[in-house]
Amino acid sequence: MTKEKIIIGADHAGFQLKEGLKPFLAEMGFVVTDVGTDSDRPTDYPDFAAQAAEAVSSGFFPRGILICGSGIGMSITANRFPGVRAALCLDQETARLSRQHNDANILVLAGRKTDTREARAITQVWLATPFEGGRHQIRLDKIREAELKITNS
Repeated sequence: MTKEKIIIGADHAGFQLKEGLKPFLAEMGFVVTDVGTDSDRPTDYPDFAAQAAEAVSSGFFPRGILICGSGIGMSITANRFPGVRAALCLDQETARLSRQHNDANILVLAGRKTDTREARAITQVWLATPFEGGRHQIRLDKIREAELKITNS
């Protein structure tokens, strides 16, 4: 049986949380690819967000996780890539809804607002929740249409 791949990245503010999530993801059966950072020395979040988002956008990874201090910078950067639906989730409910209603393919966490225990709970809900489709698919199709207008202009 092939294990599902997941890509993870963080800046310095998300480094400790990323390191706490990697063994948890491995225990859940994921093959984890870490694009950095490798310490808590100051770095630039767009460098890591772009690597992970490009990998998800290209289809090489089905899902990813990004972490910075607030989660906002990673979200802004990742959502610049075609087909990426990065969702900043601060609790289990937003994680569930981001999957059910928005088919989010990148989970974004706030390293300065989320402890490891809560991050694991959020991640577990996010990974386990399927997309509902139906009326939500219609909305995603509209987002895709808008995205195509922008990328083709």
